[in-house]
Amino acid sequence: MNNRRNGLFRNSLFYILIFLSLMGIIYFFFGNNSGSQTQDIRYSEFVKQLDKDNVKNVSIQPSGGVYKVTGQYRKAQKVSSTNALGIASSSSSKTTSFSTTMLENNSTVEQVSKLANQHNVKLTAKAEESSGIWVTLLMYVAPLILFVFLFYMMMGQAGQGGGNNRVMNFGKTKAKPADSKQNKVRFSDVAGEEEEKQELVEVVEFLKDPRKFVSLGARIPSGVLLEGPPGTGKTLLAKAVAGEAAVPFFSISGSDFVEMFVGVGASRVRDLFEQAKKNAPSIIFIDEIDAVGRQRGNGMGGGHDEREQTLNQLLVEMDGFTGNEGVIVMAATNRSDVLDPALLRPGRFDRKILVGRPDIKGREAILKVHAKNKPLASDVDLKEIAKQTPGFVGADLENLLNEAALLAARRNKKQVDASDLDEAEDRVIAGPAKHDRVVSKHERETVAYHEAGHTIVGLVLNDARVVHKVTIVPRGRAGGYAIMLPREDQMLMSKRDAKEQMAGLMGGRAAEEIIFDAQSSGASNDFEQATQIARAMVTQYGMSSKLGPVELENANQQAAYQQGMGASAFSQHTAQLIDDEIRRLAEEAHQTAIDIIQSHREQHKLIAEALLKYETLDEKQILSLFKTGEMPAKAGSEFPSEKAATFEESKRELERREAEKQQAQSQTTSDSSAADEPNFPSESQATSTATSADSAETSVATSATSEASADSAATSGDDSDSQA
Repeated sequence: MNNRRNGLFRNSLFYILIFLSLMGIIYFFFGNNSGSQTQDIRYSEFVKQLDKDNVKNVSIQPSGGVYKVTGQYRKAQKVSSTNALGIASSSSSKTTSFSTTMLENNSTVEQVSKLANQHNVKLTAKAEESSGIWVTLLMYVAPLILFVFLFYMMMGQAGQGGGNNRVMNFGKTKAKPADSKQNKVRFSDVAGEEEEKQELVEVVEFLKDPRKFVSLGARIPSGVLLEGPPGTGKTLLAKAVAGEAAVPFFSISGSDFVEMFVGVGASRVRDLFEQAKKNAPSIIFIDEIDAVGRQRGNGMGGGHDEREQTLNQLLVEMDGFTGNEGVIVMAATNRSDVLDPALLRPGRFDRKILVGRPDIKGREAILKVHAKNKPLASDVDLKEIAKQTPGFVGADLENLLNEAALLAARRNKKQVDASDLDEAEDRVIAGPAKHDRVVSKHERETVAYHEAGHTIVGLVLNDARVVHKVTIVPRGRAGGYAIMLPREDQMLMSKRDAKEQMAGLMGGRAAEEIIFDAQSSGASNDFEQATQIARAMVTQYGMSSKLGPVELENANQQAAYQQGMGASAFSQHTAQLIDDEIRRLAEEAHQTAIDIIQSHREQHKLIAEALLKYETLDEKQILSLFKTGEMPAKAGSEFPSEKAATFEESKRELERREAEKQQAQSQTTSDSSAADEPNFPSESQATSTATSADSAETSVATSATSEASADSAATSGDDSDSQA
């Protein structure tokens, strides 16, 4: 560093000396013009020459409190010359120019004017100069010098490299070692991923005490790939590793490697691994590695070639000729299917950890972690909430508790109770309630009987699923929905379960046809989900007798085909058989739903009328209506919901609360004089103007459509019913 500073100082001194030399040369030429010397004479000599009529013309100019007089002789006069140092030389020359100064007074000017008029000498006057030669030099030379200096600094900084303030430092990595003091995440903060944590704890132990493993001939894993759906906690696990490990932790995103300059990605990869090796043992974490790790050979030039260069450099650094001893690479992605095979082989990513959706035990543990800083009421059962949220990942559960806390604060509560969590669950699944939406009476009845149809079929075919809630309150794009939860977490789906789910989805359309002898657009999403289940049964699960136990499609092929990016993997005849089988399964499910509703017309009517009256029914109320035909006690008051209000009403309510707070603070009495909390009408007692979105209802599908996602949860869009 000292050598750099001394070199920079020497370079700066050299350029300063050159600048001073240039200024001296310019002054020499500007200040001492040898081509036309000017004789500097006294004022008395000037008057004498003017009186003798030896002066041809005179010019007077104010200059610093005196008059500067310049002029020319009629005949050349002898003058002794001087060199640049001001020393008189023996040689002499002739000149026709002279200069002198005189005082600024009227008598002097009058004397010169009188003599000039007598001898017909041309007399002119000039205005005072605003600047001298130095100002002129500053105007013309200073911008050039400034430009040269800036250019020199830019090139100097680019050549030296390193540092954060370098102008051309785009080839350096942006990853810096994580500060363990700022990172407060530990493995205790990660719940529901016990096996995954054990794998990562072992990785940290590798780095802390490698001799224990090396003594047995074990090789430290060079890479760990975290893969799984979004929101399952992959990045959180990496943060926990950074917090637990007592080694440098470099974190960077996959998109940070590639920018507009060619070769930047590969340069940043090299620099990242160089820093990690200098600080070995260390950990490198690359988030969203699919940004640079996609399979090679798919690009058509341009940015794809740059990405492939970055990937090639990453492959070499992870397991190339030199190796990366003491450096473990962690990466996270939810698209492991698109990664290059060379990146996934042992020696680069030795361990692939699937961070999947948590089961009911994991969901309960995640809820406990996120509920630590939230005051929960005594009626809140986190185990029951975990049971009601199949398919929810960690991010969904954290959002659920946060929404419940926001609702409790909005209702001026001191604790989060079960009603807040129930409302928050509906908000997360389908959006906020829209009680103020205007809907016609006929559409409201259609929605009620539609949802009652789903409910009746779900109650009859209840081997695998239980009806949890049904409502006709519009939320988001949904005009109403029915939530049916699995009795327990399922990893496998049988043919019977699939058929029962399809029959439940067809219950809404079957009820419309039986009660109103009509068909509406409210069942569009029901058909979409039922068709997906039937297609999976035929093409993936081998549940069709005509096509047999063969796989004709998988999820990736189906997505590519739907986007027009791939061709069908089977013949036209097979495609026709698939379509026939899907139609047959859908028609069988539709007929099953019709038979169930026809045989339970009384219960169907009771549930529909209760929906029209109370708008929302929970599991206890639905079972009571189905078995006894009566509503249980405290009907419709267990889960109150907020009444919709206009902007002006909300504003007035807020102003009223603020006024009450100020009044309570100004009083010196006890807490009994504080402002009362506003009352929130229950969901069952709210206004009966709920509407369906485009005469439609939304499906909240928490049922499984594949072995890998048996408890996945999804929300539907327009024209849909809800089946969970």
